[in-house]
Amino acid sequence: MADRWPWPESLEGLVAAPASHRVLLETPAVRVLEILVEPGAREPEHTHRHPSVMIVDEPARLRYYTYGELAFESSPEQTASAPPRAEWMPPEEPHSVENIDVRRYHAFRIEFLA
Repeated sequence: MADRWPWPESLEGLVAAPASHRVLLETPAVRVLEILVEPGAREPEHTHRHPSVMIVDEPARLRYYTYGELAFESSPEQTASAPPRAEWMPPEEPHSVENIDVRRYHAFRIEFLA
């Protein structure tokens, strides 16, 4: 899918949502991003072209939007005392995340570039 990616580079997470995405490491094969969404903040719509592993170490209540429409809202029970978690993430189409919690959302995204 990466070689037929239909969205412009301007929607790439680092370009479209730089306030919440920071590169910690990048090689030709892998890129490690730190993701931080403060309470009350909503990221601009963006994409992630590469498959990745997302490691959430500070969960928060979130609203997840795709194409500007609300697709999912987490419940207080899902984040109250959730332990760190890791999950496989396929490439993501245009989306944004809104933090509706009183604490920040923090994660690491390990993107596989090659």
